[in-house]
Amino acid sequence: MEVPSAKHETMHRRLTPLRVLRGLICLLVLLLTAFMMIVYCGFFSTVVLRLFSLHYSRKVTAFFFSSWLALWPFLFEKINKTKVIFSGDDVPARERVLLICNHRTEVDWMYLWDLALRKDSLGYIKYILKSSLMKLPVFGWSFQILEFIPVERKWEVDEAKMRQMLSKFKDPRDPLWLVLFPEGTDFTEQKCLRSQKYAAENGLPILKNLLLPKSKGFNACLEDLRSTLDAVYDVTIGYKHRCPSFLDNVFGVDPSEVHIHIRRVTLDDIPLSESEVTPWLMDTFQRKDQLLSNFNSEGYFPLHGAELNLSTVKCLINVMLVLVLTGIHSQAASRSACWKNFI
Repeated sequence: MEVPSAKHETMHRRLTPLRVLRGLICLLVLLLTAFMMIVYCGFFSTVVLRLFSLHYSRKVTAFFFSSWLALWPFLFEKINKTKVIFSGDDVPARERVLLICNHRTEVDWMYLWDLALRKDSLGYIKYILKSSLMKLPVFGWSFQILEFIPVERKWEVDEAKMRQMLSKFKDPRDPLWLVLFPEGTDFTEQKCLRSQKYAAENGLPILKNLLLPKSKGFNACLEDLRSTLDAVYDVTIGYKHRCPSFLDNVFGVDPSEVHIHIRRVTLDDIPLSESEVTPWLMDTFQRKDQLLSNFNSEGYFPLHGAELNLSTVKCLINVMLVLVLTGIHSQAASRSACWKNFI
């Protein structure tokens, strides 16, 4: 793996007509294949199979939808040529983990797919996310099939629903990557100023690159799942040369590099009581804040890892698998419609 240099300049890539056309074609393919996966594979795995076995329903769902989710790292790394650089701890594959991450932009969660793909956990990744995203056409339907947890970001409203969902994730036979963004929203300079003002008024640490973390959801996840988890992953993401939007990702304009730092924390190192978990989380975010300050000045995180680049051959085989499945489903739907018209 290439180790980035602090002197290496990463440039914003110009939006050209070719990038627009390529991005629109990729987005269309992703939407069409997602729709077919939801209608055919999703119904079979999450409705039919679930009548017999929740465990095997999840295994089949993970197989089909990990194939589709893997199209996104292929877009990022192979088509857009975005470098994804890992550092920190080398974590094992297929662990059951709670993953906490900074929320720098609207697409942080998508780059976690690049890590999950390398750890054979892509089909088992679940996010705690704002409920409005569950209402998006196509994508929102996928989120429901993959058992994402929707929240209103009001603990008195969210607690009962969240704990109900968490109670379904306790089977140790099912791999689990449960992702939580403790800041509760994506970072902006205006939000940061409000967060710093609140911190100063309440004697809390003043963070420069993060918002103050909220501990209620994190503590609930630990309380309900601690006995079934292998670890907590503390993940920090940094971007070069600027933070991307969703369309920046689609068109391959930004980022030129994504840096992902992983710290694996054992459950024994995390306190049991909520009164102790809250300061532990705050200490963790102070550490993350310093990590991001160093990244902004040096251009990289410490302890560069040895995650392999994605195999182009495996990516292409996966693309062909998704396209073939989509073609079979489309053909079946077409024949069914013709047969109905004939009758």
